[in-house]
Amino acid sequence: MESIIVRLLEATAWRMERPAPYSAFHLVLLWAGIPLAFFAAKAAGKSFRSRPAACVRLLFFCGLLLAVIELYKQLFLYWIVNDGCYDWWYFPFQLCSVPMYLCLLLPLASQRLRPVFCTFIQDFGLLGGVMALLEPSGLMHPYWTLTLHGFFWHFMLIFLGLFCAFASLSFPEIRSFPRIIPLFAACCVSAHIINVASHPLGNADMFYISPYYPNGQIVFHQIALKLGITAGNLIYLAGVLAGGMAVHLLVSIFRGRAFKGLQQS
Repeated sequence: MESIIVRLLEATAWRMERPAPYSAFHLVLLWAGIPLAFFAAKAAGKSFRSRPAACVRLLFFCGLLLAVIELYKQLFLYWIVNDGCYDWWYFPFQLCSVPMYLCLLLPLASQRLRPVFCTFIQDFGLLGGVMALLEPSGLMHPYWTLTLHGFFWHFMLIFLGLFCAFASLSFPEIRSFPRIIPLFAACCVSAHIINVASHPLGNADMFYISPYYPNGQIVFHQIALKLGITAGNLIYLAGVLAGGMAVHLLVSIFRGRAFKGLQQS
């Protein structure tokens, strides 16, 4: 079985020159992927809005799709890129990975938890998807499959976040953002535990809050070098929370205007 998997991975190990950020390759994908994600989410949200059970099934299917391609990525990295060694840097628990887990857990979640999950997917999924696509150096690889995986994943995050908004699955009020902070905090604690527990094995940096290395994100890396790793990580998490709140605010305003438009028409 192992040899079959390795042969399949080798057959799809198509090399490419690593694309540069804001190259023609990057810009073409942006211009194609973001509008497609937007209009697909809008159409699906309109179609599924009055069918909550169907919304859950769609989100679960999207989570399953993400899980399958993530499994492919992990196997590809293990066998093809790292020659049978696991690189903890790629452990799938970044902020952009959490929507996959929430989609898979959604059918098991209570009615009280489902809007919490969907609001998290909306706010942090959109934030992570857009930010990664605007600064895509982490998505660029010397293999077609890995590079396309990274772009597809973040287009899916935009689709999922917008779908939760268009289908009215998330909390609509601006004041409701604090209701997802406990989930965000739980994810941060989990990321920290993974970073500490795996440290003897590799350089895991889940959520970019490793206590062993300065934050690797632009701007926040310089803050960590100046103020220290712990302070840099706390400032980074505060920035992520602020970004999620900004997304929630924008979506709430948009949904409010759209609702008024429907009432006036």
